[in-house]
Amino acid sequence: MTDLQVRKMRFAFADYDVPFLWNEQNPAFSAMANAVSFLAIGFEKMIVNMIREAMPRITDPAVAREADAFVRQEGQHSTAHRQHANALIRRYPGLQETLNQVVGEFDRLTVDTSLDYRLAYTADLEATFTPVFKLMLDNDSSLFQPGDDRVASLFIWHFVEEVEHRSSALIIFDSVVGSDVYRMRMAPSIFRHVMKVIRIASAGFNEHVPLEDRRVDAMAMFATYRYQQRLAGLFRRSSAANNGPMSRAFDHLRLGPQLVALVGIIRSQMPRHNPDHEKLPELAGVWFERYDAGYDVSQWYTANAVTSPQADR
Repeated sequence: MTDLQVRKMRFAFADYDVPFLWNEQNPAFSAMANAVSFLAIGFEKMIVNMIREAMPRITDPAVAREADAFVRQEGQHSTAHRQHANALIRRYPGLQETLNQVVGEFDRLTVDTSLDYRLAYTADLEATFTPVFKLMLDNDSSLFQPGDDRVASLFIWHFVEEVEHRSSALIIFDSVVGSDVYRMRMAPSIFRHVMKVIRIASAGFNEHVPLEDRRVDAMAMFATYRYQQRLAGLFRRSSAANNGPMSRAFDHLRLGPQLVALVGIIRSQMPRHNPDHEKLPELAGVWFERYDAGYDVSQWYTANAVTSPQADR
């Protein structure tokens, strides 16, 4: 079992406007991270209902304690991401419709799919987080540090806690369902759904956030969309949508670490995967040490007007 700590965090999103383009040096990453905020609200709502439904089937007290700590951490994440989303909605009211659509997709899963499927969904998706978030946290100097410190600090906190509870969803799935074959069979439909939700959020950003505020086509992360846009520009120039530059969040990163993350994602879906064996981002360890020491992690780069953690780790 992992030893999880539930940390209540607030990021002052109501104190002053939160820009959609919170990292001006990387508009594509800003859009992608904002889409993650929207997804997190719906996904973590589903998790709360799922764990409540699963508890009667958990017979091991240690797993029950794990599930309780896991769902309470996820509840804190959902609250903070809703504050972030609400700040964006205050500025762009049309995004309320987008958020409703995203949450609705997860509400339908709760109603229309079995508990076993939702446990597999959570285990499969959560298993990918350590390699993906390691890539991001290892490159925080370009992805997070140049941006609004509230938004950057929200994502850093969320991602390091995902690393902390990296085994929880699989522990719960194995206790209740216990079938790697089932988990692997469900993976294609699970990740189709994840990408569908991200597409809903990204399309909503294109629709409701003016181009001068986002400075990127929020759909550019999807290869099929980029291909369709190229074809539209080639054959129907007058009707091709112009939603902004087609840059992507990780274009500036070296290919090697991106391939390592991709291999980690594939490995995470294999039978008998054990997240405890994953290589962890160094920043996660620094974050936990500083949190325990009383550092204001809600202002990760600017708290106390000291040198940023990036500079001395």
